[in-house]
Amino acid sequence: MPEIRVLICDDHAILRDGIRTLLERQTDIRVVGEAGNGREALARVAELNPDIVLMDVAMPEMDGIQATRLIKQQYPGVKVLILTQHDDREYVGSLLQAGASGYVLKRSGGHEVILALRQVYEHGAYLAPIITQRVLEDYTQKEAGDRESAPPLTERERDVLRLVVAGKSNKEIAHLLSISPKTVSVHRSNIMSKLGLHNSVEMLRYVTQHHLFDS
Repeated sequence: MPEIRVLICDDHAILRDGIRTLLERQTDIRVVGEAGNGREALARVAELNPDIVLMDVAMPEMDGIQATRLIKQQYPGVKVLILTQHDDREYVGSLLQAGASGYVLKRSGGHEVILALRQVYEHGAYLAPIITQRVLEDYTQKEAGDRESAPPLTERERDVLRLVVAGKSNKEIAHLLSISPKTVSVHRSNIMSKLGLHNSVEMLRYVTQHHLFDS
C-alpha cells in the first residue's frame, strides 16, 4: 500500500501528540505536520499537500466546518477525515456537506481511526459505525415516505448503497452479498446514474442530504 500522508488538526496539543504516536506506529502512514486550528490547517495544507487532513471540529479562530469547506474548495484532491467528540446530526450533516470524506468519533479505539484513514485513502469515504447506523435508519425511514418522488432503486441496489455508505469496497460488498465484483460495479453504476452522482463520496453526501438528519 502507498504511504498515506496525514496532517493532524486539533487545538489540544496533548491529543495531537497521542494521535501522532498512534499513527507513526503504522508502516503505511506518515504524519507530515500538525495544526492547532482551521486557519493554520489551511496554511499547512498549502505547504505540505497531505493526502488526508485529520480534522477536529470545535477549534478557535476557524472551526473544522469552515476549514473543511475551504480546503475542499482550494485543494479538492486533499481528503478531510473528521475526528471529533460530536455525534449529533447537525455536525455530521454540515461537515459532510462541507466536503468531508469521513467521520469518526474520538471515543472510538485507535484501530478505528487507522481503519478510517485507510478507507478514506483507498475508497474515498468512511463513517463510524454509530453514524452509519443512523444513516441506514434514517435512510430507510425517509425512503418509505419518499418512494414516489425518489428515483426507484431495486432491493439489491439499496443493499449495495447501504454497504457503500458503510465504507465497504466492491470486493467486500461482493463477498457480503454473494455476487461478483463486476456485478457490484454494475449496481453502483446504476445507482449513480439514477441519482445523478459520480462517485462514492457523492453517494454518501446524497444519502446525508436527502435521507439523513431530517427532522
